[in-house]
Amino acid sequence: MLIGIVGKPSTGKSSFFMAATSVAVERSARPFTTIKPNHAIGYVEVECVEKYFNVKCNPRTGYCVEGRRFVPVELLDVAGLVPGAHEGKGLGNKFLDDLRQADVLVHIVDASGSTNENGERVEAGSYNPSNDIRFLEAELEFWIKGIMDNNWTKLSKEARTKGNEEALFNQFTGLKISRDAVARTLNELGLKEKTLELWNDDEKLTFAKRMRAIGKPILIAANKCDLPGAYKNYEKMVKEFPTYTIIPCSAEAEIALKSAAKNNFIKYIPGDADFENVGNLDEQQKKALEFLRAYTKSAKGTGVQKALNAAVFDFLKYIAIFPGGVNKLADSDGNVLPDVFLFPPGSTALDFAAKIHKDMAKNFIRAINARTKRALGADYVMQHRDVLEIVFGR
Repeated sequence: MLIGIVGKPSTGKSSFFMAATSVAVERSARPFTTIKPNHAIGYVEVECVEKYFNVKCNPRTGYCVEGRRFVPVELLDVAGLVPGAHEGKGLGNKFLDDLRQADVLVHIVDASGSTNENGERVEAGSYNPSNDIRFLEAELEFWIKGIMDNNWTKLSKEARTKGNEEALFNQFTGLKISRDAVARTLNELGLKEKTLELWNDDEKLTFAKRMRAIGKPILIAANKCDLPGAYKNYEKMVKEFPTYTIIPCSAEAEIALKSAAKNNFIKYIPGDADFENVGNLDEQQKKALEFLRAYTKSAKGTGVQKALNAAVFDFLKYIAIFPGGVNKLADSDGNVLPDVFLFPPGSTALDFAAKIHKDMAKNFIRAINARTKRALGADYVMQHRDVLEIVFGR
């Protein structure tokens, strides 16, 4: 699973990426600072099952703080998008190509309104950030339609023998768009049986728009909400786009808090709205932290962790599964509950076995729920925070 960090230049994309991953990347106010995509690991939060079993976990990857398990996910920060990207403007072709493998997109919008559509600095509040929400979606949709147009003859021919769903799925599998997304779009629009040669241009664009919404969902991170006027712009966006998930963010605040925690000045858990001063701070440091605290308490956090959690669990509906035996929660090295795996919805016990080792899936006998001690078949559809043991033949 891959989370794509997208947006026009100078909105704070790379700052958000750094805030989420703690990986230092080049950041500046000039457009197109990011040329090559940045790829790193961030974390999503899951309630650990250690409390249920009254044990302390020892994560192999990620970490756990006070029963809050932070599980690794991949993030990709790509080159900035400008209007006309699907026509090759800016770094458009590269931007769009880099997004092919992303499962969900977090769109970083400059809520302060201090950068225009090209990512250039303008007077704070003079630009309407709602414009960015519209243009990014339009660029993605015209990109998808362009792919269809460029391959329409081949698509139409394949659809005559294999059907619309199969032909379109084959076309868009390289964009990591699922068969379900294609099928749902065709059914919703009543285009499943309509011969492709008879589709008009409006139907193609409508198909591209709906399939994008299902197959490449977008979460809006209203960044720079700590700046004057930005939070009001965020509230305006929420009213203007009532069906969208829009999260107020301050990537710079998250970077500052993580840095302070790393230097033992504060105790801070990502996602929290407050933190505890624990180090020896001078007056300037205290004032800086109080300024951050005032913002995070009013906004209920920096929004960075909330955006990642929403992307994985609310948008993609992923579930977290813990490997663990009925009589033993530790691995061969004595590490308790060392692993957590993220799965798409509908995943089964057999999928879980295959994730651990292909031989477990090949010789699967049953799974056992470590909480209830109930035996489960290969087709058992896993539930969020299940703790499962796999029994298999040798």
